[in-house]
Amino acid sequence: MRQSIVRSAAILGVLAGVAILGGCSSDEPLAPFVDTPAEVNYNAGIAYLQQGDYKGATKKFEEVDQQHPYSEWARKSLIMTTYTNYTRGDFTSAITSGKRYLALYPGSEDAAYAQWMIAQSYFNQIPDVTRDQKQTQQALDSMSELVQRYPDSPYAAEGKKRMDIARDQLAGKEMEVGRYYLNRNQYIGAINRFKTVITQYQTTRHVEEALERLTEAYFALGVVDEAQTAAAVLGHNYPDSRWYKDAYTLLQTKGLEPRENGQSWISKAFKAIVL
Repeated sequence: MRQSIVRSAAILGVLAGVAILGGCSSDEPLAPFVDTPAEVNYNAGIAYLQQGDYKGATKKFEEVDQQHPYSEWARKSLIMTTYTNYTRGDFTSAITSGKRYLALYPGSEDAAYAQWMIAQSYFNQIPDVTRDQKQTQQALDSMSELVQRYPDSPYAAEGKKRMDIARDQLAGKEMEVGRYYLNRNQYIGAINRFKTVITQYQTTRHVEEALERLTEAYFALGVVDEAQTAAAVLGHNYPDSRWYKDAYTLLQTKGLEPRENGQSWISKAFKAIVL
């Protein structure tokens, strides 16, 4: 990931040495500072970047964008602004400039890179599972957009991995709230949370526990058929799981066995028939 970012920045930096674009027009000067040619500020930004001064580089790139809007220099400076903001940990600014870049230059060769930095900026702000997961959802949505819009980009494969991590985090939050309800005998609320894990985050590591917790909740409510189904699906898909052993032991306290009802939402969600 770091190599791809550095490589992209290096490619963009090379642009400083290509044929110089014409200087900005002085027909309608907005203020004295517009006399500074765009390429001068851009090259100054590259120099700051090479020195590791990302704040100074950001300032110079922003000056190009402000003084020469919609020029080719502004386009290059805007993607570099996104990069320097991201690298120095100013994720909010990186997201803002990245989104602006995509709005102005959606067909640019650097569009995938801009989307990657937006998604990474959200991803790097994913909070602890005990807190609100808005940033996690935004990270998932942004990574999903990256994969869908730029499937052949060098960032797509890593984006898919990040999506899995974000889904696991969101599932973990649902499990935390579900356990909270279950421990307070609020079984309907608990079931709704565990159901979300089963239906929306079925590929995460939390599914085994979610099925066992569903067994507990339905068993406590006396909805035996669903409790047996949850345990049966758990046993079919994860026969060696400790969660299956717990679910089986719970059913045995009333002489019951795991048994699937094919019409149950749990069965349909897994699309599996347990014999």
